[in-house]
Amino acid sequence: MSSTAIRPFRVEIPQSALDDLAARLRRTIWPGELPGAGSAYGMPTGRVRELATYWLEKFDWRAVEARLNAYPQFVTEIDGEDIHFLHIRSSRPDATPLVLTHGWPGSVVEYLDVIAPLTEPADPGSPAFHLVIPSLPGFGFSGPTRSAGWNRYRTARAWAELMARLGYDRYGAVGNDGGSLVSPEVGRIDPEHVLGVHVTQLFSFPSGDPAEFAGLSAADQAALKHLQWFYENKFSFNQVHSQQPQTLAFALADSPVGLLAWNAQLFDESLDADFILANVAIYWFTGTAASSMRFYWEDAHTAEHPTGPTTTPTALAMFPGDFQSIRRFAERDHGNIVRWTAYQTEVEGRGDVGGHYAAHEATDVLVGDIREFFASLR
Repeated sequence: MSSTAIRPFRVEIPQSALDDLAARLRRTIWPGELPGAGSAYGMPTGRVRELATYWLEKFDWRAVEARLNAYPQFVTEIDGEDIHFLHIRSSRPDATPLVLTHGWPGSVVEYLDVIAPLTEPADPGSPAFHLVIPSLPGFGFSGPTRSAGWNRYRTARAWAELMARLGYDRYGAVGNDGGSLVSPEVGRIDPEHVLGVHVTQLFSFPSGDPAEFAGLSAADQAALKHLQWFYENKFSFNQVHSQQPQTLAFALADSPVGLLAWNAQLFDESLDADFILANVAIYWFTGTAASSMRFYWEDAHTAEHPTGPTTTPTALAMFPGDFQSIRRFAERDHGNIVRWTAYQTEVEGRGDVGGHYAAHEATDVLVGDIREFFASLR
């Protein structure tokens, strides 16, 4: 029998699981590699060895666990699945509720750095927010999904139910990566309650109509070129996840280094090892390699395809080195884009700007963008 109860949750990985992980890391069988191949064939052995060594000798899982447990965490059942989430309320009575959604190979760890500045801003004149940060169904502490069909649309409906269950009548949706797919659908599904949608990517692609390419700016042409490069060189994860996730899952569920190599292919070398391994370790300890990959399969095979663009006020904060959205295509899919910001390598007064994991790499910049967008909707 399903229940709407919201149950307290703590991360408590048994020591036996940590010991087993260490033993597996020590017994790694390393693949052969052609001399001088670099990354031409995929993740280079040197990069994976470096991360695996750090995982075994220096990475402190208990510190990650303590950091997560410093925040209120809960689990509730929605549509037959357990949904884990962090729920941090601001002390400010005027705070706006937000639901923040991560993607793959990320986790709720993506958003830990933004919690303090968003909930308790140092400037009393800055907007404050109540934060709900769920683990996607089948990801991390939400645990492996027990049913099929968990695509972006079903997830969006679950998020609308979660926010209603928490008593939030008006809220915003924020997303990165897979969260940038889910969050606009939250706005579509729950328009009476969603104030606005803020994402770091708008995944809109050419429809095939040659007219769409006429008069594209130099920046948009460069974005298309980058997209083509990514498709030709880095898109294998999407193809495998969308077609045969279970086949790959046997290797990832059995080998922590296999999981590390596969997931870390989308963590840039500029990211610190502790951030990378915190995310990878969550997948390992929760046994969610298979179920997280199924998100892509479900999205690729769903018969649910909403017609017409989204209409909720939408903001894009686009960061260098990440997927470069093209407004002409995005406006075909999203009919109410009210803010479009393409950050460059540096922002005056804010320092360097990060890439795909902006909440971690460029926390102040992303926080400022979120504040400005939702303040404009009041």
